[in-house]
Amino acid sequence: MGWLMVAYDLPVGTDEQRKTASGFRKFLLKDGFQMMQFSVYVRPCVTFARQKTHIDHVKAHLPPEGSVRAIFITRAQWERSYVLHGAPAKEEPPEQMPEQIQLW
Repeated sequence: MGWLMVAYDLPVGTDEQRKTASGFRKFLLKDGFQMMQFSVYVRPCVTFARQKTHIDHVKAHLPPEGSVRAIFITRAQWERSYVLHGAPAKEEPPEQMPEQIQLW
């Protein structure tokens, strides 16, 4: 159980590139990802098979230009992450797995 993280850098210099980048973002949201930061989206995955399914979805929707990176982060690693805001730094706990997934 863990999180699938997708981070991307896509060109947005032309109207068509912006449309492509926006379409990729909309695909991620439709596929169950949530925005963590600009160009960084995460999705909880219960099993390796679920992770593979969503990696395949990302591969099928890759834009023709730019760079996309996907990484799987275990629940234990995620819970040890630091979420820092502002200066001086104010620390908050990382997002929790959705309740529906915790039942598995």
